[in-house]
Amino acid sequence: MTINEIQDEIIQEFLIFDDWMDKYSYIIDLGNDLTDFNEDARTDQNLIEGCQSKVWFNANYKDGTITFEADSDAIITKGIASLLIRILSGRTPDEILNTDLYFIEKIGLTSHLSPTRSNGLMSMIKQLKLYAMAYKSLNK
Repeated sequence: MTINEIQDEIIQEFLIFDDWMDKYSYIIDLGNDLTDFNEDARTDQNLIEGCQSKVWFNANYKDGTITFEADSDAIITKGIASLLIRILSGRTPDEILNTDLYFIEKIGLTSHLSPTRSNGLMSMIKQLKLYAMAYKSLNK
């Protein structure tokens, strides 16, 4: 599936829910489904700056693609991280750098997050794109 196909799939999943309490529950469930985070990666270097809660992202580059793993001490943040991983993990640096993450607006996430959580979401996206830039520059 392409990045946009996955985003469209997520948008369709969120259309099932009528209210935001149900959407938050779904986001929490998605976070609970994240694979176990490598404890060795729970470092200050992988900690996302600008998040109200603690959230860690780790990136691995192999065969031209980047895979991400994440964890957070906040259940909603962990769910949001799982959405980003679902869309961006397993992609090339160029795909990640050129992606418009339109699903965030389409599912109404930006208007239903507190300002600090919105800042955290933007910090997570920025970090994932920084990983992509770093891996791209290493492979020129």
